[in-house]
Amino acid sequence: MAVADPRTSTTPAHTPAAAPAAPAAPVALGLAVLATLVWSGSFVTSRALGDSVPPVQHAFWRWVVALAVVAPFGARRAWRQRDLIRRHLGFVLLASLLGVTVYNTLVNQAGVTTPAANMGMIMAASPVLMAVFERAGGVRLGARRVAGLLVACAGVLLLVGGGASFSAGDLWMIAAACCFGSYSALLRRRPAGLDGAGFLFTTFLFGTVLLLPAQGVSLAVRGGFSPTPGTVLPLLYVGVASSAVAFFAWNKAISLIGPSRAGVVYYLQPVCVALLSWALLAEPTGWAQAGCMALILGGVVLGAATGAGPRR
Repeated sequence: MAVADPRTSTTPAHTPAAAPAAPAAPVALGLAVLATLVWSGSFVTSRALGDSVPPVQHAFWRWVVALAVVAPFGARRAWRQRDLIRRHLGFVLLASLLGVTVYNTLVNQAGVTTPAANMGMIMAASPVLMAVFERAGGVRLGARRVAGLLVACAGVLLLVGGGASFSAGDLWMIAAACCFGSYSALLRRRPAGLDGAGFLFTTFLFGTVLLLPAQGVSLAVRGGFSPTPGTVLPLLYVGVASSAVAFFAWNKAISLIGPSRAGVVYYLQPVCVALLSWALLAEPTGWAQAGCMALILGGVVLGAATGAGPRR
């Protein structure tokens, strides 16, 4: 709400990978938790910069910074795999559009009018879409994982229904949640042999290029922003931590355990965002919200357990 990563599966692009070996699961879950924690901070950043940095410019400079960070690791690998990237150009462009160009721009637009806690709660709906896509692809989710997903989802619904005030920006967040869920499900079909660092660099590059027209319009209509510590430091955070680090961790976790299982961990995000927004932005958090967060955490613990079967 991103540095080497070789594909561990040799499965063809159109077939979901088989269930990973058990020792990989704790590492993958740890990576998913890391990405979720870092992304929680980016929602607070989007809210904090909502009045000082136009949403499109926020997204554009985020990805420029991310490109600079990933380039030493991924540019040469992407060049070596240019023929593979060219063969799967449609997949790479779609991943770039969903995960880079559109998703974060929608989040930043939502941050103009929506409290950070609301942003985190709405984004918690994206694991449902991840699970639906994976199940449609033939992956058996398992009773415990479905139960954990439903428990966590119930916590989110109670949290939203327990007094959260909605604004027009929440519609942008709903669109962002759909976009991120689609991107995460798409990662499961990443072509075998496409290096993680090269893939990351390529999607960041294509996504930034796709943002250029909107960046030009934003500069013409809104003008630029003042590069002060209050704007530059948050942009460095989202460029380095929320983009390069978190996207690598999330993509690697998906490659190991799949989007539905990693998506259950993503339910931690509303809890983290609510706590950060309370501590940094003075957004209120009450006992009812704390109880719903406990329900979300319980669902995460239940759903992160093993028990999913392979594709039938």
